[in-house]
Amino acid sequence: MTVIHRHADTTATPPTEDTHSSTPLGRRALGLLRIGFGLTFLWAFFDKLLALGFHTGYGQDGTLDRFGDAAWINGGSPTEGFLKFGADGPFKGFYNSIGGTVWADTLFMLALLGIGLALTLGIGMRVAATAGFVLYLMMWTVALPPENHPFLDEHILGAISMVVLASYYAGDTWGFGKAWASNKFVKDNPVLR
Repeated sequence: MTVIHRHADTTATPPTEDTHSSTPLGRRALGLLRIGFGLTFLWAFFDKLLALGFHTGYGQDGTLDRFGDAAWINGGSPTEGFLKFGADGPFKGFYNSIGGTVWADTLFMLALLGIGLALTLGIGMRVAATAGFVLYLMMWTVALPPENHPFLDEHILGAISMVVLASYYAGDTWGFGKAWASNKFVKDNPVLR
């Protein structure tokens, strides 16, 4: 009787950062998704800053007042309308109490700008995605339950997308992620990757 010994192939390549997104199409799709989310955050920032009339800038009577009193630069509040009048559900009291406060307006606007710039440029993806995840979850909790589904809406999908973008180094494709990651300070502080 002959015994045949088979040996396992031990030459397998260990996983690296480059194996996270396995195809060029996948990397490009994630790059586009990242840029799309980044531009969405930046647009929300500029609309609230200047009352451009796409979501911000309408008076109580429904008339458009671009660059008017609703603009943050003119004393308008980017959080008051949504948090004081749009909040519903178990956290309504909390959001009503912070809507329109200077600290909530400032933090919200800084978050929109910071997340938008980081995602658009592809830098600081871990910090930006974490902040975006938290912001999306907070926006989801403003009006519970969601209007069109018992628990799922675009805020939850946005939060999940933030995790995917950071996990797959989406800033490396059509962004400055690789150059950012090679910076000594970022290498020494990988949370900034």
